[in-house]
Amino acid sequence: MQNLILVGPMGAGKSTIGRLLAKELRLPFKDSDKEIEQRTGANIPWIFDVEGEQGFREREHAVIAELCQFSGLVLATGGGAVLREDNRQAMKAGGRVIYLHTSVDQQLDRTARDRNRPLLQTPNPGQVLANLMTIRDPLYRLIADVIIETDERPPRLVVLEILDRLQGLAASRETPGAAALS
Repeated sequence: MQNLILVGPMGAGKSTIGRLLAKELRLPFKDSDKEIEQRTGANIPWIFDVEGEQGFREREHAVIAELCQFSGLVLATGGGAVLREDNRQAMKAGGRVIYLHTSVDQQLDRTARDRNRPLLQTPNPGQVLANLMTIRDPLYRLIADVIIETDERPPRLVVLEILDRLQGLAASRETPGAAALS
């Protein structure tokens, strides 16, 4: 079975939805940020403080490249993982990429009290999120096999839509010409 790789901005629900999706499919779940923390013994803000964003991105690339070599897991990636071309290539080659899209307003609501987000430790996190979305949204869309809206939706409904859309992709591959009909 192919991997299912979740991409999208912080606050889109990648970890929550990834866990539910993995449980539904009876697959292992991995979160690239949690893997980095487990391997380093340090949290993401500390890595950013000590190694800078570049150091973190190197660690992130190593984890994503490794996890994308496996088969049959659900992987939630960090919001900035798409910034590197080699990460995008690894994710595309590693399985089905699902872009969980959410608005900047929803991101603000979901991340307002989260101190584990180094890029948002600023006087104007909304502007930071808007700037990040401008840069990253085209990259998420570039590699996505499926785009799912998560605003104001319970995670369980998002998981059901993902399953439905993936089943539709599989059916269109099995039926010649079906993709042209959809």
